[in-house]
Amino acid sequence: MTDRPPAAGNLVRAAYAAAREAVLTRELEPGCRVTVRPLAERLGMSPTPVKAALAILEREGFLVSRPHAGYFVAELTAADLRDLYELRSAVDSLAARDVARTRPPERLARLGELIDAQRAALQHGDVTRYAGLDREFHALIWQSSPNRRLLVIAGLLGAQLQLGRNVTISVPGRPEASLGEHREILEALRSGDTSAAEQAARRHVAQVIRALETALPQ
Repeated sequence: MTDRPPAAGNLVRAAYAAAREAVLTRELEPGCRVTVRPLAERLGMSPTPVKAALAILEREGFLVSRPHAGYFVAELTAADLRDLYELRSAVDSLAARDVARTRPPERLARLGELIDAQRAALQHGDVTRYAGLDREFHALIWQSSPNRRLLVIAGLLGAQLQLGRNVTISVPGRPEASLGEHREILEALRSGDTSAAEQAARRHVAQVIRALETALPQ
């Protein structure tokens, strides 16, 4: 038996989802202090599940805790982003290898559609839409891997990268180059060449890191 009411877990999940979304959409901006009581009042719940949710977000890297000051939205430096992308490289290459081995037809077809949509977005100068399609492209590859733990880790890394400024997409020529790299990844996936798929995924992330180093002060 436990003294915690059955709904307690649901309240923590709801508070976690709401706070995480506020961070990712920059309703709570980097460096902003996150105070328990106002957030609890906004969500219509007691401070207890909100405190638990914020503690989870801190462990996941979305918030930082400062002694005697509380929680603040994490501010990612160029070094932080490089570290995250290096981890992302390992995750992406593993997922690409898995998908090249299994070659799920519906997923491969959808990846092709996403590349077509990305090309159309760039032709219309819609970089914001391109960025969303880029995220969807990589997320679909993660989701197509049978490794369930990979999906959890990839999702966390992707979300943390959204905390950083969207800098690479502003580098001249980078979106067009990225589109070409996506085509290379898809070709390797379709061919069933696991080594080529893994290498294409790694090259893509390496180019993202180079663009990041170009755009951010060292």
